[in-house]
Amino acid sequence: MSDPGFRCGFIAIAGRPNVGKSTLVNALVGNKISIVSPKPQTTRGRLLGILKRERSQLIFVDTPGIHAGGRRALNRRMNRAASSAIADADMVLLMVEGTQWRDQDDRILRQCVASGRPVGLLINKIDTLESRDQLLPFLENSKDKADFIFMIPISARSGDNIDDLVRTIERHLPESPPLFPVEQVTDQTQIFRAGELVREQLMLQLQQEVPYSIAVQIEEFRDEPKLVKISATSWVEREGQKAIVIGRQGAMLKKIGRCARLELEKAFGKKVYLQLWVKVRENWSDDERALQQLGIEDT
Repeated sequence: MSDPGFRCGFIAIAGRPNVGKSTLVNALVGNKISIVSPKPQTTRGRLLGILKRERSQLIFVDTPGIHAGGRRALNRRMNRAASSAIADADMVLLMVEGTQWRDQDDRILRQCVASGRPVGLLINKIDTLESRDQLLPFLENSKDKADFIFMIPISARSGDNIDDLVRTIERHLPESPPLFPVEQVTDQTQIFRAGELVREQLMLQLQQEVPYSIAVQIEEFRDEPKLVKISATSWVEREGQKAIVIGRQGAMLKKIGRCARLELEKAFGKKVYLQLWVKVRENWSDDERALQQLGIEDT
């Protein structure tokens, strides 16, 4: 080993949908790696966020929320992606929301423990608690659930205890040289990031069930010196959903395109020309071939 004492490893962040996993990865890395929306199941595959420190490299794996009852092929792929990330990691962080411990948290904890990996417990959203006095009894009760290597209350949104979390994780990683170049912060390609940033705006701007029936496919991506040209198709499952995405006289699609373009310009640091199309592909979320073509990973 070229640098004895250097630590590096994969840290999978597991939990049920919408507990704040993606927000945490973005906060830890200091970069927008994962898209975020208030809607559950925004993350659909494993995403890496890489934090390089003086004596360590922490590779965070953002996973889809593990959920029961999803019968469609997309849901099965999401659960498999999360399970695979847990099995392959050097360490697993189980994230729960505030002082709420639900049956689904128990099911995910059993999966984490069964992986044989060290498991830490993160109590997220402590900034929303009426009183921090609720934390101590919750931590005491949680001790009996598993042999956690640590338990840390945090707020991914406000940054509470994030620095302490990083130092604690660092101490539990195996000695290893860095696995990624110093400047790399994610494993995502620019094309993948573009598709995700467009989908984020679809998730944020549309209501009810429509966002869950949408996938984004980048048809063209041209990175020129002063301009990025992107053409993207939003796939929906029914004609009625297409009408909702487009909106009256195209108003909704224009809004989505404008908001997505601003996020893309932040991400790429230059002007973006974005074309958006909406097309129907019936039942794509339960079609294994369609999922493969849309780049939604299977494990």
